[in-house]
Amino acid sequence: MLMAEADYRSVRKDPRVAYALWCVVGILGGHRFYLGDTGRSIAMLFTFGGLGLWTLLDVFFVGRRVHAVNRARRSAIMVRYGIIED
Repeated sequence: MLMAEADYRSVRKDPRVAYALWCVVGILGGHRFYLGDTGRSIAMLFTFGGLGLWTLLDVFFVGRRVHAVNRARRSAIMVRYGIIED
């Protein structure tokens, strides 16, 4: 269990980093790249964040997305270590 938790701590995403990226390079999808949403990131990159609209809306969704990504990563690690079943 300790090894699984250590692995999770090494791959989990920090909401503060995601919001900082949203502030600095949000219009280019930097926060989405950080969270592993490559398809959406590329779409934001080429449309300048949906001309800013998508970027503005993301302020409400970044925190939720960070939690979803962390939940999925933690579950995958727990399955890999056999702590929970898929």
